[in-house]
Amino acid sequence: MNTRDYAIQCIKDEAQAVLGLIGQMDDNFDRAVELILSCKGKVIVTGVGKSGHIGAKIAATLSSTGTPSFFVNPLDVFHGDLGVMAAGDVVVAISYSGQTDELLRFIPMVLHMQIPIIGISGNPQSLLAKYSTCHLNVSVEKEACPLNLAPTSSTTATLVMGDALAVALMERRHFRPQDFAQFHPGGELGKRLLTTAQDVMLTDNLPLLTEDMHLGKAIILVSKGKLGLGVAVTDGRVSGLITDGDIRRAMEKWQAEFFDRTVSDIMTRQPKTVEPQTKISEIQKLMNEHKIHNVLVVDGQNRLLGIVDRYACVL
Repeated sequence: MNTRDYAIQCIKDEAQAVLGLIGQMDDNFDRAVELILSCKGKVIVTGVGKSGHIGAKIAATLSSTGTPSFFVNPLDVFHGDLGVMAAGDVVVAISYSGQTDELLRFIPMVLHMQIPIIGISGNPQSLLAKYSTCHLNVSVEKEACPLNLAPTSSTTATLVMGDALAVALMERRHFRPQDFAQFHPGGELGKRLLTTAQDVMLTDNLPLLTEDMHLGKAIILVSKGKLGLGVAVTDGRVSGLITDGDIRRAMEKWQAEFFDRTVSDIMTRQPKTVEPQTKISEIQKLMNEHKIHNVLVVDGQNRLLGIVDRYACVL
């Protein structure tokens, strides 16, 4: 086998370990989900070593998907961190062997506080499984490590079980993209779902026209606006819109008579408009559906407040 073959075999082994979890799913998974759903406090994830690293990621995933959660190293509990736990919390304890001494010394404290424990291990007969309110089995046939020693397949399986918990909880809570965005305001999804038209609309030097304006003058104003459009306004309200394309088509149609024509001859009388609070995600959908590059932002009286172009929607 060459180097790549070893890598491919590793991927196959870990993939098989993940698929093996399906046959190990039982009522304990349902109980774990119900425990977390009914939790009035926090979900505290704990583990030592590699299990701790996996636990920290599981805690982060739960937190970002609507389950208040954080990671605690059981070694720190003996030095003051026990104070973070309170009645109403749920503990998710991770140890592949289920026999990790540092974790087991932490368990009696949790039981004394009558906090339910969701144990995750590869040994249903372990002490962790015995003292857990419910136990999730993540046992694997072998590690992907050629020595069958380094945590590889087992840590992957544990991570996937944590993701399975998070996804099941999202479904039960009817977690929506808008909810996800609130936990990720700095990410691309958060920006698209939380940013509104008024946050990105252009408001300076808007290309305003009148319906009776001759197209020769309208071209100048559209060009100065640098948006490829002009907005017709009548009595302070939006009455139409012309674009570069409208102007070109009018030139081809009327040729020498073009300069005798007015804005009203070529304008779109019901341009697409949105309210200031319209989300950028909705504006993107509107642009894609109608194959347009700009939308007008208006108030309740159809007065022009600004213009959002396609580039402003690229966050």
